[in-house]
Amino acid sequence: MDHLTPASALAADPQPAHGEVRLSQARLGDRGVIGRVHVRPDVDHHGLSAEELERRLLELGFVEGAAIEVIHEGAIGRDPIAVRLDDMRVALRRHDAADVIIRLDARSAGR
Repeated sequence: MDHLTPASALAADPQPAHGEVRLSQARLGDRGVIGRVHVRPDVDHHGLSAEELERRLLELGFVEGAAIEVIHEGAIGRDPIAVRLDDMRVALRRHDAADVIIRLDARSAGR
């Protein structure tokens, strides 16, 4: 199976499972691994289709099993956020980060 679920199948899986959170809800210092990317087809993605945003997130490295850590939050509304994604640093809007579901490690989940 591909690392990302096809956008056409995403409507059936709107909420993170137990032990998972949306990246947009993660806090500074939180660490974990990417569980899946769930691009919400019913949300405005600033002119991008759900399929295009899914493709872009995949190209940036947001794939299942990738290690992730929140390393920076913007001053206004904590937006944008910067994450360490495996060995890269990537910044994205919290709006788009809501489409990335992560499993927090035990230390982060216990806060």
